[in-house]
Amino acid sequence: MEHDHSAQLVKMANQIGTFFQAQSPSDATLATNAIAAHLKSFWAPSMRVQLIRALEAGTATHLLPIVASAVRSHRENLMPGGAREAADAKEQFPQGGGDAG
Repeated sequence: MEHDHSAQLVKMANQIGTFFQAQSPSDATLATNAIAAHLKSFWAPSMRVQLIRALEAGTATHLLPIVASAVRSHRENLMPGGAREAADAKEQFPQGGGDAG
């Protein structure tokens, strides 16, 4: 089920967020940058897209604020192909309507 998968992604993203927030407790910008860099480097593009879509749809309700901030502020870079592909995807699927299967 997609919802169960999204919940698992939220759980994993929160673990990453907790780690990086503890590494930089007084610098939220450093923590959000580190969280986004980790997601970009170690998560499959499909996982990042699903997390972004869940956040935008309001279904990632248990996502830590620091993680939500990281995903929102680095959204274009987290999309597959970076900013250029993000713009193309938004144009093709303005409300996340494309389902890859």
